[in-house]
Amino acid sequence: MAPTILISLALAVSCCVLIQADFVDFFEQKPNEDGKHWALLVAGSSGYYNYRHQADVCHAYQIMKKHGIPDERIVVMMVDDIAHNIENPDKGSIINQPNGPNVYPGVPKDYTHEKVNPKMFLEVLQGNVEAVKSMNGSGKVINSGPNDHVFVNFVDHGAPGILGFPREFLHATQLSPVVKKMAKDNKFAKLVFYVEACESGSIFAGDLLPDNINVFATTAANAHESSYACYFDNHLKTYLGDVYSVMWMQDSDKVNLNTETLSKQFDITKKETNTSHVMEFGDLKIGQLTVGEFQGKSMAVAVDNSQVPNPNLDAVKSEDVKLSILEQRLLRAQSEEEKEAIENELEIVVAVKNTISTFKNIIATAVNHQLYHTQMMFTLKRPLTQHTCYKTVVEHLKTVCPGMNLPQNDFAMRHFYTLVNLCEEQVVTDVIVDAMEKVAMETKFCSV
Repeated sequence: MAPTILISLALAVSCCVLIQADFVDFFEQKPNEDGKHWALLVAGSSGYYNYRHQADVCHAYQIMKKHGIPDERIVVMMVDDIAHNIENPDKGSIINQPNGPNVYPGVPKDYTHEKVNPKMFLEVLQGNVEAVKSMNGSGKVINSGPNDHVFVNFVDHGAPGILGFPREFLHATQLSPVVKKMAKDNKFAKLVFYVEACESGSIFAGDLLPDNINVFATTAANAHESSYACYFDNHLKTYLGDVYSVMWMQDSDKVNLNTETLSKQFDITKKETNTSHVMEFGDLKIGQLTVGEFQGKSMAVAVDNSQVPNPNLDAVKSEDVKLSILEQRLLRAQSEEEKEAIENELEIVVAVKNTISTFKNIIATAVNHQLYHTQMMFTLKRPLTQHTCYKTVVEHLKTVCPGMNLPQNDFAMRHFYTLVNLCEEQVVTDVIVDAMEKVAMETKFCSV
């Protein structure tokens, strides 16, 4: 009996030592004395209707800044067409919540206008100074090393396997290998993504983000649903924020970032965001680290946001934002002339939405009008696995239908699941492409 007890005791001690060793090894990967915090903040949209995206990013910058991350280690990418936009009655101001503070002052203008694009984003993220300069970029990059923590906040429109930029798409199959290479090249100790976009869960699904490369991601929505805008402002005549983004930032504003963990912030954001399913991916152990390890560790005065309205109360699907804004403006029109102008714009928006039915024509043509398959294409939302086919047809659609401005057309992007379904059905790519070209020639809004 005694030998058995001794063997059991030895095994128990060994297990405890191994567990403790793993625990210590994980937490020793925090930034050490030489480790730094880096942040890459991206608003991928343009236009006053998308006010909320730059508002989210400017607010995120203020959080990083007040918690001690210096400007030289915060890179901001945004078109910068909101603060001084002709439609903005408060020039030089951007707010992210009703009666909120101006979050625009001090925000670095690292990459603006046409420099906000997928290639620039990927080169900046990897710290490729020369590549950035070759594209006339400023040269400011995430110059992180093996002891550093990197925080990436991306805000814009999305679709299955896609994040939008003003004129182009960033595909998950472009982002994934970059992140994996950065891990292999020891470009960080830990990397965290917070992504606000429709169907953003599809960006990290499956093997796109392994769970063993020290990367953790949370997203505003799962792989099949919209994210939501919130806080319509009657004075500014637009939406001020996005529900997921507002939730995590209002949390960061009020808590001690050196005690709250990423997992705790995720749980709070998920619980309080009842418009979509907030998701997490990658190495979930990173969630045990504090928020301050990525958003800055310096202490800051807590913000009392107890009086701020619940953003879920007036939330609207991202694809319906423009229509909702115009309807709100129409209700408050001050003259017949203003009312007529808004009604004309509404007619165009509705007409463009109706034109999205051309997607159905593409489907019908591509599957040879087989009713059963056609109906499946309209109703199923399959996981995206045929990335090569999908990327080809999406990029071709953007080319043959430039008038739709697809990277910023959230309503059109909501229907990209039909393209996913076609590819997953193994429909030949050339058949889909040919169908697109035929339909585009007959579609009014496809031409510029």
